[in-house]
Amino acid sequence: MAQYLVLIYADEEVWAKGGPELGDPSKEHMKFGEDNHAAILGGNALQPTATATSIRKDDLGNFSVTDGPFAETKEALGGYYLLEAADLDQAIGIAKQVPARFGGVEVRPIMVFD
Repeated sequence: MAQYLVLIYADEEVWAKGGPELGDPSKEHMKFGEDNHAAILGGNALQPTATATSIRKDDLGNFSVTDGPFAETKEALGGYYLLEAADLDQAIGIAKQVPARFGGVEVRPIMVFD
């Protein structure tokens, strides 16, 4: 079995506005977790990008630490699931079930070092 990280991206402005169209995302993720518990190894939701701190190292080895995300984008990384699946097709099948109504998901295999 291989491991895959499912990155969940969403438009933070939609979440910040709130409203009834959001429904209850916690319930949706709980259902996803119940339906796919055998494949889920872990996962977390992330605080908004306004809480991020980015660290960059220059060619001389000096670090700069700045408030904010590493990259500015409309859709921000909002959380992730770590899955175990037989292959990429199975991981994609599971990832299609992730509640991501205001964005999308990205599936990436975990690199294995021998």
